[in-house]
Amino acid sequence: MRLTLAIAALALATAAHAGRPCEETPQTTRQIEQGLNLAQATAKRLDASGAQVLILARAGQDLSKYGLRWSHLGFVYKDTTQQPAVWRVMHKLNQCGTDHAALFRQGLGEFFLDNPHRYEAAFVALKPELQQALLPLLADNTHVQHLNERRYSMVAYAFGTTYQQSNQWVLETLAAAAAPGIVSRRAAHDWLRAQGYQPTDLRLSAMTRLGGRLTQANIAFDDHPTARRMTRHIDTVTVDSMFAWLPRAGLSEPPQLVQP
Repeated sequence: MRLTLAIAALALATAAHAGRPCEETPQTTRQIEQGLNLAQATAKRLDASGAQVLILARAGQDLSKYGLRWSHLGFVYKDTTQQPAVWRVMHKLNQCGTDHAALFRQGLGEFFLDNPHRYEAAFVALKPELQQALLPLLADNTHVQHLNERRYSMVAYAFGTTYQQSNQWVLETLAAAAAPGIVSRRAAHDWLRAQGYQPTDLRLSAMTRLGGRLTQANIAFDDHPTARRMTRHIDTVTVDSMFAWLPRAGLSEPPQLVQP
């Protein structure tokens, strides 16, 4: 396992920096080692869970000033077309700080070789019926795109359709799997509200909003309701809000922490 991940890491050293600001600074040997150790520890815990589809989070950025522990998540599923079976992560990544994003299927090694703020991970095992609904969808390149919106904002409004951020795609896709009648993002939002999902309320000042909008292409606030935005309320989808809601809604087991 360790050798396989090490070979993957060397191959990825020159790969495109999907989801990162396209910095040319190469990773250090220590960073690669820490990422691979975390990937190995995560794989062991995922195997031990007995689940086939889970939601996996990483601490890519330091969001502690907003009271958040995790920054990014994706679906992780067991790919049994490979022998032995391997874990794949399907997630959405912003393209080098631009205003668009795309879906990526990666191995655990690549998922954690992204210079995270903290070398920890967390996951929730989804309820069996939800796993069964998601597994074929995640392996299908066409169906997995159904609720994907290319236009991206890091702070996209949780119940808006103008933009879509990475965690939001996971949440909406999960809703569509849980309720097969959902065929649009609007319908996913209605279902999520009915199930009691509550987004994170980021309290951002006018100066912070202005600075972000003027200097970063991947940040926009114009999709948020005016009354909420003018009173400093930015409602967006976060890992922490999803991990709080999923067990409460009976859709997953409690979150599990991974520390290599």
